Amino acid sequence: MVTELDYLTILFYFSAFAASAFLSACIFLIATSTPYPIVHRNSKEKHFVAPNGVQFPCPSMSENASLDLSVVIPAYNEEERLPVMLDECIGFLEDNVRCNGLSYEIIVVSDGSKDKTVEVAQKYISKLGSEKMRVLDLITNRGKGGAVRLGIQSTRGRLILFADADGATKFSDYNKVEKGLFNLLQTEDRGIIESKLAISIGSRAHLQDEAVASRSFFRTILMYGFHFLVWFFAVRGIRDTQCGFKLLTRKAAKICFDNLHVERWAFDVEMLYIAQTVKIPIAEIAVNWTEIDGSKVTPVWSWVQMGKDLGLIWLRYLIGAWKIKEVKEE
Repeated sequence: MVTELDYLTILFYFSAFAASAFLSACIFLIATSTPYPIVHRNSKEKHFVAPNGVQFPCPSMSENASLDLSVVIPAYNEEERLPVMLDECIGFLEDNVRCNGLSYEIIVVSDGSKDKTVEVAQKYISKLGSEKMRVLDLITNRGKGGAVRLGIQSTRGRLILFADADGATKFSDYNKVEKGLFNLLQTEDRGIIESKLAISIGSRAHLQDEAVASRSFFRTILMYGFHFLVWFFAVRGIRDTQCGFKLLTRKAAKICFDNLHVERWAFDVEMLYIAQTVKIPIAEIAVNWTEIDGSKVTPVWSWVQMGKDLGLIWLRYLIGAWKIKEVKEE
């Protein structure tokens, strides 16, 4: 017959085992992690390539901005969806050039694509010129976060937008997102905003009820589970961390992506965690969004992987395996 003492003994040994396992995991993470990201960049990845094969070096985030806006588009095997997105993006930006004197660049980052993504993007260079349109061809697939990071670190803009290649968020909503950022800064003076700290992100949270109605019960449970994990482990006060339409000032982008470790799907969460940790103000702006066929996200497996990444983000920062560089006041 099992006595109360036996239960206490079992509980003691189980607790001791769990504590030992947790401590061992922490020691392993500290031993195998680098506190600050080390980004290796192949010599080819330090240059943009023009359609005629001519290479020219990528600029650095440490340089002063020379344009109003940089648009970074990560693309992996997007030869079919990319043209539709680029046509809308370029049409919107060119209208702003004529109306507001906007200066811009678009950087398509091919994340080790095996199709004709690079060739498709380079056709637009022939139309716009290499001052407005650039292609960064990564040797291997790094993941969406890795592609966005290298694209952002190669920009010249005072403001930097990264947007998904599927065009699910329409560029007509850019003005709303930009307005949200200007409201945080309390200025629209493009001459000073690059040194300010602010982030404005597109959000699909207002579409959640519609999404629940169209999803299966299982996928709805996964969606709510992921949102809870984001809230519990990393980011509070933001309802949609994953919308691929985020606008940052140059200084905010440098801080976030110089400290970013995660290169796969959960990179948005770590980026926002870093921003909140160093107290960069964030605006969440409702945008129109349409689901586009051809998503690279596998509903169950991608969410499980992101859930694991969220737990590891929290734990690594908690135990000091990952650190955030001190932000210097100017």
